[in-house]
Amino acid sequence: MSEQRWVWGFGLATTAEDGTVLDTWFPEPAAGRLPLGLDPAIAPAALDQLAVVDERRAVSAETIAIETDLDAAPSSTSDAYLRLHALSHRLVRPNEVNLDGIFGFLPNVAWTTAGPMHPDDATRLRPFLLRDGIQVQGLDKFPRLLDYVTPPGVRIADASRVRLGAYLSPGTTVMHEGFVNFNAGSLGASMIEGRVSQGVVIGDGSDIGGGASIMGTLSGGGTHRVSIGSRTLLGANAGIGISLGDDTIVEAGLYVTAGTKIAFTDDTGTSTVKGADLSGRDGLLFRRNSLTGAVEASVRSGHGVTLNEALHA
Repeated sequence: MSEQRWVWGFGLATTAEDGTVLDTWFPEPAAGRLPLGLDPAIAPAALDQLAVVDERRAVSAETIAIETDLDAAPSSTSDAYLRLHALSHRLVRPNEVNLDGIFGFLPNVAWTTAGPMHPDDATRLRPFLLRDGIQVQGLDKFPRLLDYVTPPGVRIADASRVRLGAYLSPGTTVMHEGFVNFNAGSLGASMIEGRVSQGVVIGDGSDIGGGASIMGTLSGGGTHRVSIGSRTLLGANAGIGISLGDDTIVEAGLYVTAGTKIAFTDDTGTSTVKGADLSGRDGLLFRRNSLTGAVEASVRSGHGVTLNEALHA
């Protein structure tokens, strides 16, 4: 197996008093296997200094060193976190790492301004947390990306809208109402003002308009992993359950799924097709006829949208 199908790293694992591993932070994960002769017990000094007990949150931290086979399923909480870090550090792209069963290794955590803690301990220690100015910002299996990774060349307006495990390429901007789930993201400079669900990838130069939604596969959305090509626009408040090719536009407010009946016009004339028949095709315009309400698609020429270069520099 190729070395590139493995990742390894020194991490800082946080454990609750009942033994639950809450998270693991890997500051500098790397592709490949654990280097030969490396003593996993000898962590970098800067990380080792953080291996302490925090009585405020009823947690302790310890350093670890692990390697992960990206083709095998996750086997522990720290293993799951290393995979999420590998995605956010751009060591592997979305849908290129085995995440089967990952939810079973990610406990529900109370994410506070002082770090993770067990939800039961958050309830028990709430008066002391309030006294110390520690706030609970979320109760979830996944933490915020920016609490673990600062991806170079990226703008994220609201840290709570991007999960650890998101893959964001340089030049990408995620505006305040944009959302990017784990195992999803941009493969080039993109504008994200809508929702990018798990498994979805967006090509270079594309724009996900405000309030737009892209169907994922986590909640009964089927097995098709949606992808969006380059220079493509998903209009404001629009939505898709099919893939879009390059240089394609979906009109604002229009939702196109695999089963949507579409009047499609090309050089041969107009025919009725399903959305799935046009999935991934380049150079299309999807819109709704304002008189009849019918969903229409036609072949368009030229390039698609052009992002503001100054905004994405």
